[in-house]
Amino acid sequence: MSDRKILVIDDDPDILDAVTIVLNSEKYTVVTAFDGIEGFEKFKNEKPDMVLCDMMMERVDAGAKVAEMIRGEDKDIPIYLLSSIGNITDINVNVDKHGFNGVLQKPVVPADLLAEVKKALGE
Repeated sequence: MSDRKILVIDDDPDILDAVTIVLNSEKYTVVTAFDGIEGFEKFKNEKPDMVLCDMMMERVDAGAKVAEMIRGEDKDIPIYLLSSIGNITDINVNVDKHGFNGVLQKPVVPADLLAEVKKALGE
């Protein structure tokens, strides 16, 4: 099992399951959260190496707020936005300004997800 831990924050259980399966296939440890509050608590308790976060969640603020809270605790951790609206997100939302390192399109293409994770973790 890899010693790398990835926190995935998304209010869609199907997305959480899909991303978990893909990451587990490469032996990453995956911690999941259904909303920003739970995600931030798990971030503080689990100390992940990377965070994948949905932008639009029903409970408590958007992913941008979660990224801002995480950045307040850790300036260097890779945080990627999980977006269902793709390139439009990058145009309409300044992902850098909100603390994200990049955007991953949902539904997640396994090869793209793994390539981005490995790049972000320097593997």
